[in-house]
Amino acid sequence: MKKIATSRENAGLAMTTNYNYFYNMPINKFIIRVYGILINEKKQVLVSDELIKGHKITKFPGGGLELGEGTIECIKREFVEETNNQIEVIEHFYTTDYMQVSAYNPEHQIISIYYLVKPVSNFEITTTEKIFDFKNDKDYAQKFRWVNLKSISENDFTLAIDKIVGAMLKDLRN
Repeated sequence: MKKIATSRENAGLAMTTNYNYFYNMPINKFIIRVYGILINEKKQVLVSDELIKGHKITKFPGGGLELGEGTIECIKREFVEETNNQIEVIEHFYTTDYMQVSAYNPEHQIISIYYLVKPVSNFEITTTEKIFDFKNDKDYAQKFRWVNLKSISENDFTLAIDKIVGAMLKDLRN
């Protein structure tokens, strides 16, 4: 029987296990994150540069699912909170299909859901061309950039799941 490669194998990224052997502890909580992939008319993808707990990261816009909230409600809320723009979901793009330990808590498993999204009306946002173009290095600083879809790759992102999705975007280049 021929083995079919998964998206993470195509991206050349290793799977993790359901036990955090590095910290020698079991996973005791799920964290669900929801992200939006917004591609503008110039074929550029919106990314977010952020400073979280002293670490500079590049990720897709989005965030944590709140109790009592659906995933589509979550991504719509996150876009309003982060960009002050309303979006609508075009379609589901990817959901984590392997065990991923949180980068911030070794006892938490991350499940990330990605949607292709588009603006409801004219999308207005201040962006920069320079990575991590923060005015100061205060925690939770955030700046947005547009990255060309033709050149975007896993190397443009910091966190493991975003790297997989970044590599998968090559399929949208046509």
